[in-house]
Amino acid sequence: MNRIRPVLRVLPAVALIVAALIGPWLAPHPIDVPVTGPYAEPGGAAPLGGDQLGRDVLSRLLAGGRELVVSALLTAAIVTAAAAVLGAVGALRPAVGRLVDRTADLLILLPAVLGLLLIALSWPGGGRLAIIVAAVVLGVPYAVRLVASAAAPVATSGYVEAAAAGGEHLWHLVFREVLPNLRAVLLALFGLRFVAAVYLVATAGFLQIGPQPPAADWALMIRENGPGILLNPWAVVAPSLLIGLLAMTVNLAAAALAPQVGRKAVSLR
Repeated sequence: MNRIRPVLRVLPAVALIVAALIGPWLAPHPIDVPVTGPYAEPGGAAPLGGDQLGRDVLSRLLAGGRELVVSALLTAAIVTAAAAVLGAVGALRPAVGRLVDRTADLLILLPAVLGLLLIALSWPGGGRLAIIVAAVVLGVPYAVRLVASAAAPVATSGYVEAAAAGGEHLWHLVFREVLPNLRAVLLALFGLRFVAAVYLVATAGFLQIGPQPPAADWALMIRENGPGILLNPWAVVAPSLLIGLLAMTVNLAAAALAPQVGRKAVSLR
């Protein structure tokens, strides 16, 4: 029973991510062709009604999550990997750690939306790639501080000091001695950075920094259909719910898996 519970907590996140990835192939109508009246109520060819141009909300909903999910997953993976290496190196080499801390302190002072605007708008044509770069730059400072704090006691433990005294090089200490004992922390960090990336990428879409009309994007749908929320609430409520559910389910999945990984990591020593 204890093994089934984590699986049940992971399934909603997996199902939602898979649905977002294959959604464009499941859309019943083209995303840019009107099938009903503007802000039409649900019914007939449009189970969730029409958007501001009469396009099928359900079709655009199915097609609008893939780039958000891919961008958030890629951002979370890069941020977690970079923070893991920088945090472990900083814990093992105090001089490097101080430099990393000072750099992180400077970047943390930059507001997320301002940083997003600076990077995305100064990179003409950067599109989704510029948003991912901005999300990585803004996410690493917070993540590296967390990893460095968790890595500090590991770096000063007896077996790491013994390995260092035995002549093991830095990268051996990082990847074979320190990071294996931080798997629970890194998995939890991945979930947190995924949530942060979802909100940052969605903010970019809402500000129309990334995807542009007539692209199907959940955040863009909220912005476009806001004026007609009283006519067809589903055009705004549905993408809003999916963004929230995506962030919540992935975070819960990471929290469900982290304790198991953590116990395995400890049992290796």
